[in-house]
Amino acid sequence: MKFRCERDTLVDALTTASRAVTSRGATTTSLNGIRVEVAGNRLSVVGTDLDLTVRVEGEAIGLDDGVLVAPARLAADIVRALEPGAVTVEGGEDEVEISAARSRFVVRTYPVEDFPVLPEPRDDQVSLPSAVLAEALRQVVRAASGDDARPLLTGVLVAAEGEGTRFVATDSYRLALRDVAGTGPLPAGTEQILVPARALTELQRLLPGGGKDDTAKEVGFSVGELDATFSVDGVRLTTRLLDGRFPDYRQLIPPGYPNQLRVAKEGLIDALRRVRLLVRDNTTPVRLTMRSGTVELTVVSQEVGHASEDVDAQYEGEELTVAFNPTYLLDGVEAVLGDEVLLETLDATKPATVRSPEHDDYRYLLMPVRVS
Repeated sequence: MKFRCERDTLVDALTTASRAVTSRGATTTSLNGIRVEVAGNRLSVVGTDLDLTVRVEGEAIGLDDGVLVAPARLAADIVRALEPGAVTVEGGEDEVEISAARSRFVVRTYPVEDFPVLPEPRDDQVSLPSAVLAEALRQVVRAASGDDARPLLTGVLVAAEGEGTRFVATDSYRLALRDVAGTGPLPAGTEQILVPARALTELQRLLPGGGKDDTAKEVGFSVGELDATFSVDGVRLTTRLLDGRFPDYRQLIPPGYPNQLRVAKEGLIDALRRVRLLVRDNTTPVRLTMRSGTVELTVVSQEVGHASEDVDAQYEGEELTVAFNPTYLLDGVEAVLGDEVLLETLDATKPATVRSPEHDDYRYLLMPVRVS
């Protein structure tokens, strides 16, 4: 196999595909590698850990058709370190030579036959507006759990809801919900799927605002019995779906709230970041004392000291003090679109909701922290 490609183009392909390669102990050494194939002037780079597969396709100057499996991160690091310009890659059964200008690297490869045989990607069933999808994922994925001991909570529910689609994630301490009207991303006959948050985090990198320029106006989407595939700008990301029933989140959403705090978003974010400087562990809460015309933020750390700050706000309801995990609260406030945030509360022990005062297509439920 032999081909020539611009360094930056090749680095992008290798790095993107490598994100799917396992960082933990692989069952076969080939799973530590990426499959590089050249056919004519078509270059295909694939990385997988069997749960997540990323396939990047692009153009190259094909000099000799063939395929090899190269060490994923090492190959990407080598190409990234080369001088700008054309890079030549030439490989056989046992090794691959990567060269550019006066640099030459020879690296051992993995057996091609040990690399898993992956099904051919299906044709896209529907298309999604990339900007809307990117916004919804930014708001929701942050609430998914990172604890593999509770696998269902490491996923994001994608479900048909009215004329549109609902995205939901929860780690049992907080819940993020976003309704997207009129997109209809689920193929006919599919009511809901549970997509691993890890896959959607990688998808975010490929969407506008995720480090890529705004060239992908639409995202191709298809769903099979066991997996789902997203197509963005020559990249196909396929993920195995989670098997199980997502918790009944609807019972957690109160029908209404007697207390409502309306506050400038940036002002609240800045104040939260300042008082959070005294937080040295994940158990120290921030207390919000809400009263007419203001909200006071307080952090008390027995080992460090205490901090407080008043923020102008509009408040309707009885004077109330509620404590939250400051990082979780900040996540929810940052995800709200617009210049203002509405914090709705029942009392100091029931879930509160963070959302925009103008509309409720995004809601972020947060459990208070019990304090003495």
